[in-house]
Amino acid sequence: MPGRKHEALHPGPVAGVDEAGRGPLAGPVVAAAVILPARNVPRGIDDSKKLSASERERLCGLLHARARVGVGIVEAEEIDRLNIHWATMKAMTLAVEALGDAPGHVLVDGNRLPRWGFAATAIVSGDALSLSIAAASVVAKHTRDQIMLAHAEAHPEYGWRENKGYGCPAHRRALFEHGPTPLHRRSYAPVREAEAIRASARPLLAANPEQTAEPCAFPATPLPLESALPD
Repeated sequence: MPGRKHEALHPGPVAGVDEAGRGPLAGPVVAAAVILPARNVPRGIDDSKKLSASERERLCGLLHARARVGVGIVEAEEIDRLNIHWATMKAMTLAVEALGDAPGHVLVDGNRLPRWGFAATAIVSGDALSLSIAAASVVAKHTRDQIMLAHAEAHPEYGWRENKGYGCPAHRRALFEHGPTPLHRRSYAPVREAEAIRASARPLLAANPEQTAEPCAFPATPLPLESALPD
């Protein structure tokens, strides 16, 4: 279980930072920054991947009530413009800035730090080691999941209620059948591939109207790991 050993090494208040949504084909990347209280910390905080959706929801509500929480969101269009690495760094920066007063130190999950003016330490597997980072992972994951559930109402054909925008086979199949939405990341190879195949098929379909009801062929290209696995 994560603890507060790393927090104790630095001047306070110490914020933990983590992100959710680097790998999906659609939707934003979301980062959260959390400064835990000295007492009355919600029980059960852990790496968000180890928690159920209901546990993340419960903890997220308690963290908003008891801790200082900041959230940063970078949408798909900006991810395409910046690339996912720099979009993630921007989301983390926005999250820390959203805390209001600057923290004394920031603990960031991973091995890279944003280009910012905050004193900070990157911790590999930080969500399993630092309680503050684990708390941030819970807020980031729950916040992003809620965003994708809302988008799923407008775009039910992509299965976002279940896959949250990750590139599972059903989502990729829907991309080839229906094409990308404005929420899709066009800098990601599976989205580019679907867009290119649909574009190349349009002249053929226009010349053969009786074939317009047929969906585009779903290629046998292996699914890239980054878009197949959750954060």
